[in-house]
Amino acid sequence: MSDPQAVTTAAPPPTLGGGTVTPHARRRPSPGFFVKLALVATVDALGVYGVLAAAAVASWGIVAFLVLALVVVNWAYFSPRALPAKYLVPGLVLLLVYQIFTMAYTGWVAFTNYGDGHNSTKQDAIASIAEQNETRVEGSPTLPLSVVERDGELGFAVVQEGVVEVGTAQQPLAPAPDATVEAGRVTAVPGWDVLQFVDVAGRQDEVTVLRVPFSDDPADGSVRTQDGSTGYVFRPTLAYDEATDTFVDTVDGTTYAPSDGGNFVSADGTVLTPGWRVGVGLDNFTRAFTDSRLSGPFVQITAWTFAFAFLSVVTTFALGLFLAIVFNDARVRGRKVYRSLLILPYAFPGFLSALVWRGMLNEKFGFVNEVLLGGAQVPWLQDPWLAKVSIVLVNLWLGFPYMFLVCTGALQSIPADTIEAARIDGAGPARILRSVTLPLLMVSVAPLLISSFAFNFNNFSLIYMLTGGGPNFVGTPVVVGHTDILISMVYSVAFESGTKQYGLASALSILIFVVVGVVSWLGFRRTRTLEEI
Repeated sequence: MSDPQAVTTAAPPPTLGGGTVTPHARRRPSPGFFVKLALVATVDALGVYGVLAAAAVASWGIVAFLVLALVVVNWAYFSPRALPAKYLVPGLVLLLVYQIFTMAYTGWVAFTNYGDGHNSTKQDAIASIAEQNETRVEGSPTLPLSVVERDGELGFAVVQEGVVEVGTAQQPLAPAPDATVEAGRVTAVPGWDVLQFVDVAGRQDEVTVLRVPFSDDPADGSVRTQDGSTGYVFRPTLAYDEATDTFVDTVDGTTYAPSDGGNFVSADGTVLTPGWRVGVGLDNFTRAFTDSRLSGPFVQITAWTFAFAFLSVVTTFALGLFLAIVFNDARVRGRKVYRSLLILPYAFPGFLSALVWRGMLNEKFGFVNEVLLGGAQVPWLQDPWLAKVSIVLVNLWLGFPYMFLVCTGALQSIPADTIEAARIDGAGPARILRSVTLPLLMVSVAPLLISSFAFNFNNFSLIYMLTGGGPNFVGTPVVVGHTDILISMVYSVAFESGTKQYGLASALSILIFVVVGVVSWLGFRRTRTLEEI
């Protein structure tokens, strides 16, 4: 007697047309599989390129992350048990790269002296100091020079008193008797390739840092070139002693020892540059409050940042709410046309509008002074207080359409029977607005007001395009102005103050992050109470 269950399991499933589906047909890849395969292969190719590039500069942390990310991506998209991961992995990778890594790196920089003069490691600083502190040997000849290469190693071939000499960074100049000289310049050396001008230009960085010892005696100096055609003999004026970790001036014997600040410093306080990156603890955080030249502008800029963010939210919300209430009234004719016109400022890119307003507020040639004020010369953007007023008004122009749209939507979501019930109870328009409309409106609008405050707290583009932060403070160690907000101050410290101070800028960024986070947390706590209405 046969087993009925075994027969049922072995039979192929029927199809809608009455036929059967073979196992081979079920395993046939769909077109979507090939699309997925192509996309993952592209990601793998980019990832492998990133791994090789990171390994070339010994960034082993990035190599480990990329390898792990590639393994996770391939597992997620080729494993039938990883359906949720297919949707989560891209977001998680971008979150790690653009948020977590950026925040962690900013936090690390904030505790270092990273900036101009302290950009790299101590080994790089030693090499740079040794390279920069060289003088040409007095009475040394000017040498016709050709750049040569053998097995990837560069060298110099020079003509000295009619004799061709060839050397590399490791081998001092030595005669090359079978070399060919044309027009006083070496054109061929047996066993070497003489580089042409195009090749020298392509390897300019390697050529300019190459030093070929002039002889076996280091005191004779080394040959350098800046153009790949003429060599000069230089001798270092500072010698690095690896045993004592100091630089010694070969002329007067002054010793430069490493300091905690990441520089070689002499006994009389003379500092050699460049330095190297070191940890400075909380110095970048306390400097904004303890440096008398920086603390005053920093406090003013902090106060103005809060005032600007608060006034921007209040003014744009008030105007947007007023217009929303007006054009939400059914008695107003042509409401669609008015609403369309009111959101026009929102349709233009904000930075372009700021540039247009900058021209319109020009003191001598602006439309406001020339046309509206009859030729008056009001310093809208040159006076500290007028510049602040101008910024708030321009931001009102840019921001009220957003609040108008938000409030219009929120008003239309309020049940009409609630308003009607209030009228039946005898409430007037003002009482309905104060006791019914606004409380219900704030339930949905309050989170947007918090986000608007956070946005304006970091509204860099408006400040940068309209005033550039000016007019500037006088006597500050960084270029900052009366209309700078904290984020534009960070940009100025990092990039526009002559000496770039990434450590200080990162510390200020962390302070901004903390302030915005605290304000948002308090705001959302307040929002919860509104939801209970």
